[in-house]
Amino acid sequence: MGSSLRRAGLAGAALALGAGGAYAAWRYLARDPGGRALPPEPPPEPRTGGACAAAGEQGKPQSKQILVLGLDGAGKTSVLHSLATNHVKRSTAPTEGINAVCINTEEAKMEFLEIGGSESLRSYWKMYLPRVLVLIYVVDSADHERFPLAKQLLHQLIQNDSTLPVVILANKQDLKGAYCITDIHDALALSEMGDERKMFLIGTHVAEDGSEISSSMKDAKELIAQLVSETQ
Repeated sequence: MGSSLRRAGLAGAALALGAGGAYAAWRYLARDPGGRALPPEPPPEPRTGGACAAAGEQGKPQSKQILVLGLDGAGKTSVLHSLATNHVKRSTAPTEGINAVCINTEEAKMEFLEIGGSESLRSYWKMYLPRVLVLIYVVDSADHERFPLAKQLLHQLIQNDSTLPVVILANKQDLKGAYCITDIHDALALSEMGDERKMFLIGTHVAEDGSEISSSMKDAKELIAQLVSETQ
């Protein structure tokens, strides 16, 4: 892939994966007086995140944070695990707080922060947004009823930052009734996201537990790594 990235595009399985590396995971959980899980206060600083700090490896480049958002049930945690390990592990439990995963490559340590997508946690999304290099937005391709909400939340997130790179993962492409990539592009009104932004839409799915990740997931991993290296 060349040094310059398209500012907008529909991507399938056209990239080659070359990045591997170790990873460490960390989970932030806090609870309010009613026992509901909430993210920690204040949000972790973008250069000293818990997962990469927990890895504790000397001589590695600085951590670069990537925010992973999307509605509950979109498959964010499964996607995150697949990106980190190159193998599939499905997760059906909703995220109650924040999952942080640090992926080490030869170029950098990339810290992925996933915030739960339930209604009670969405108010925390914007709190973390100014501190990241890339936004990963995951949608359930078969959840037709909630596409209007997914669209609304996405556009609200990026309306005050015209240059933040966005990678949209149209997940669960293997499910019956899943929207195709062009339909998802229209449903999310991606043509309205501006010409200055680097924006990519990639169809993904998480296969059977234990299997190697799909080629589209490998594509997404390489694309994210390059976006981070060019944005830093």
